Amino acid sequence: MNLLLEEKLARYQEPQKAKAAGIYPYFREVASEQNTEVIINGRRVLMFGSNCYTGLTTHPKVKEAAIEAIKKYGTGLAGSPFLNGTIDLHKKLERRLAEYVGKEDAMLYSTGFGVNLGVVSTLTGREDYIILDEQDHASIIEGRRLSFSNYLKYKHNDMESLEEQLQKCAPDKVKLIVTDGVFSMEGDVANLPKIVELAKKYNATVMVDEAHSIGVFGEGGRGTCNHFGVTDDVDLIMGTFSKSLSSLGGFIACDKVVTNYLRHHSRSYIFTASITPASTAAVNAALDILISEPERQANLWKLTNFALEGFRNMGCEIGNTSTPIIPLFIRDNFLTFKITTELLNEGIFVNPVVSPAVAPHDTLIRFSLMATHTIEQVTTALEKIQKVFRAHNLIP
Repeated sequence: MNLLLEEKLARYQEPQKAKAAGIYPYFREVASEQNTEVIINGRRVLMFGSNCYTGLTTHPKVKEAAIEAIKKYGTGLAGSPFLNGTIDLHKKLERRLAEYVGKEDAMLYSTGFGVNLGVVSTLTGREDYIILDEQDHASIIEGRRLSFSNYLKYKHNDMESLEEQLQKCAPDKVKLIVTDGVFSMEGDVANLPKIVELAKKYNATVMVDEAHSIGVFGEGGRGTCNHFGVTDDVDLIMGTFSKSLSSLGGFIACDKVVTNYLRHHSRSYIFTASITPASTAAVNAALDILISEPERQANLWKLTNFALEGFRNMGCEIGNTSTPIIPLFIRDNFLTFKITTELLNEGIFVNPVVSPAVAPHDTLIRFSLMATHTIEQVTTALEKIQKVFRAHNLIP
């Protein structure tokens, strides 16, 4: 390796410091399926760090659909959708997703990150504007960085701040507002009705990332746009398959005039191999279950409300969340790592969120629920978290 590069990279020592302290919390090896209980280092651990809010990764119908797709189409497609990588299964799922979220058309991408990267970077030109919530997902931020458009940022979920940014824009240029529906780290919900109102006032386009809200909000888990009744007023709806839909990939749903442009200009679509047959079939089966089993979504909310009440009664600082994503604020990087490690030793898997994912003073433990958790499992987690937090004087 070039000596200058090696010296530069060697100066990054943060992981080594955490490992030396015995509190490095990343890349923990799971030796089982992604379920409410997983096996780590030969031990059974309660999983409260998964994004599979519906708990469908282990559903027999989802697994069987993936297996049958492999039998028919093989394991991969060896090309992008632009060339040899489109199969009939893809087109069927695109049509179904468009209908599911209430749009004219949909496109499949190989990852959710690739959706935001490819859509946000492509739609606007040099004289146009991209306007982001300051807590938007990293994939949205990276998409903006690849764009040549003007960039404006508004304070998190602050509609006065959004209007101030819109007022800075030239009236005759495209203005693309991009927001998460549910914010992935702190679990709060975007004020979509007000965003839509401001978009109409200033002739702006709205794109909503439903990654963490599909399967959670709306009829049949259709997301926050459906929940707030603003589907027709939101121009682009994005979703991922790696969370509630228990697979891998993502989609954008919008008018055909938009998908026509994206199919021929979006680089993360044109130059990435297609989503695998197994992943595609798994999504289709997961959609069947979401629509036919509303009790799954109802149970997720029952568990969410139980956990939220438990954390509030415990005295935990949980911010403005009202979703299955519950932030437990620690506000110290080192202590966040230490508590994550201690909880794992107690049999509770949670995720640390530290800077730069959040501001240094906003570090937190991210506790997330699945519809397949039980009240007993959540109760156990609450008891273990109370024990560890009390030991560190974080709660009374």
